Amino acid sequence: MRTRDVTPIGLSFLDAMTCGLGAVILLFMIINGAIRDNSVKVTSDLQGEVDRFEREVLEGHKNLVELRNTIIETDDERVLTQGLALRMIESLKEIRVELATFEASTLARREHINRLQSDLKSLEEDARRLSASLPSEETPGDRVRVHVGDGDRQYLTGLKVGGSRILFLVDSSASMLGSTIVNVIRRRNLPEKDKVRAAKWRQALATVDWLTTQIPRDSRFQIYSFNTSAQPVSPDTAGRWLDGSDREVLDGAVRRLNRIVPADGTSLFHALSVASQLNPRPDNIILLTDGLPTVGKSPARASTVSARQRAKFFNRAVEELPSGIPVNVVLFPMEGDPLAASAFWKLAIGTRGSFMSMAEDWP
Repeated sequence: MRTRDVTPIGLSFLDAMTCGLGAVILLFMIINGAIRDNSVKVTSDLQGEVDRFEREVLEGHKNLVELRNTIIETDDERVLTQGLALRMIESLKEIRVELATFEASTLARREHINRLQSDLKSLEEDARRLSASLPSEETPGDRVRVHVGDGDRQYLTGLKVGGSRILFLVDSSASMLGSTIVNVIRRRNLPEKDKVRAAKWRQALATVDWLTTQIPRDSRFQIYSFNTSAQPVSPDTAGRWLDGSDREVLDGAVRRLNRIVPADGTSLFHALSVASQLNPRPDNIILLTDGLPTVGKSPARASTVSARQRAKFFNRAVEELPSGIPVNVVLFPMEGDPLAASAFWKLAIGTRGSFMSMAEDWP
């Protein structure tokens, strides 16, 4: 068999091809390794971004749920507020109607009162001229306190400040700021310094000032103010009596009463309950108020109180009064409360006390 001759040129070509193939393979491996390393790095960075976006999405879902809950609560509050607003609007309409009625009925009364005041001033001037020529018969009394004025007026009213234990109950509710509903509404929004200067309240304070000058020296006394609750005007004296012969104690009680600012409703229940809290019980009660109570034993739930409800509050309060104690009523008339005078007159007569309705210039 004949052997094939191998030429050097053919071997060199094979070597060149083999080396080129090896170089290509080596270059591919190098590039592939670099691409793999770079892809791993890029992939890890992108995975971190994806994780961060997922966390933000979850947080956004949580915030979205909270916002939805907040929107639901806001809608509920809005519905409730709308309901309250409608009720307030209805109440305001009713009050406007009542005010219009009261103002119409008050105009004629004011004109009549103005004429009476003019006549009264004329009579007072005549009385001063007649009394100027008469000698003074006034002599010093035995009272602990004095009141600058016309002296002892008990002969006019039948109200006798006597007894061993005298209890004064002074109405300090917001209605004491005026004699008409319109004036009360106007004054209750004024600063406290203006409230205490209300003419009706000053008259009540002057009345108490005069009454305390009539306390006998051998008597004990206590002064309570009341609105929706009752409290002694002298601090830390609840449930006990004060010495009526001590002028400093009397003056201090009157001064503290003058610092009270009328506010809130009127609870006669708590006022008359004081008679049962004192030991021993009073043997004379002097009640200064301006009308039927607007609050019972518990705070009122409604914004308005009917005349029938006020009468019920009054009857329930009278039941708290211990028997055998005379109640002397000093009434400062309030417009729009026609049943007050008859109710308090019956209370005074039923307990063998006295009843008086105050004139604007007394005491």
